[in-house]
Amino acid sequence: MAREGAQGLQESYSTGVRRLASRLVVGLGRTRLTPDALTAIGLSTCAVAAVAVYFEYRNEILWFWVGAFLFWAGSLLDVLDGALARQSGKGTTFGAFLDSTTDRLGEAIMLGAIGLVFMRDGNEIALAATFAAMSGSFLVSYTRARAEALSLKGDVGIGSRAERVTVIVTGLFLAPWGLLPWAVYFLNVTAWLTVVQRIRHVRRQLRQR
Repeated sequence: MAREGAQGLQESYSTGVRRLASRLVVGLGRTRLTPDALTAIGLSTCAVAAVAVYFEYRNEILWFWVGAFLFWAGSLLDVLDGALARQSGKGTTFGAFLDSTTDRLGEAIMLGAIGLVFMRDGNEIALAATFAAMSGSFLVSYTRARAEALSLKGDVGIGSRAERVTVIVTGLFLAPWGLLPWAVYFLNVTAWLTVVQRIRHVRRQLRQR
């Protein structure tokens, strides 16, 4: 019952994100903006967000919140570039490859900045958890890619990129009150649980063959 509730919540969240993206992409489709340009803007925005987080020692509320908002905006653009490619017909095979690559890079840059914050604070446990979360996040994407390369379904699990972005953004907003480490710990749980879910799902599909 709990598992079904979690899956229902995830589906509702994913549906909401897709609806928002579809509404925004209609307006973007009327412009001369290309999907590749949107990808570059999204990655640049995530990089600026990471720089903002690094300067949190000057004003925690200001820079953590600026970083959270920019990271959310950059991640949203990473969703819109794929939707724009499908809606406008401007997408290319290389653009799809570039999109999936930069998705991983934007998240890694932010987690790297968070790790630097923990290092500055002397929080070695949280720093180690950040490295583990980064590895888990990469494996979530890798397991899906490998499954799809085998013509299998690999998008199951509770820790897809949209959910990970939500956890990171929430952790940044709550960081001035010392809750960022707990967001990273929770990110670890969702990411590594999703890796296990996808491995088991692939194995189940192979057995059914």
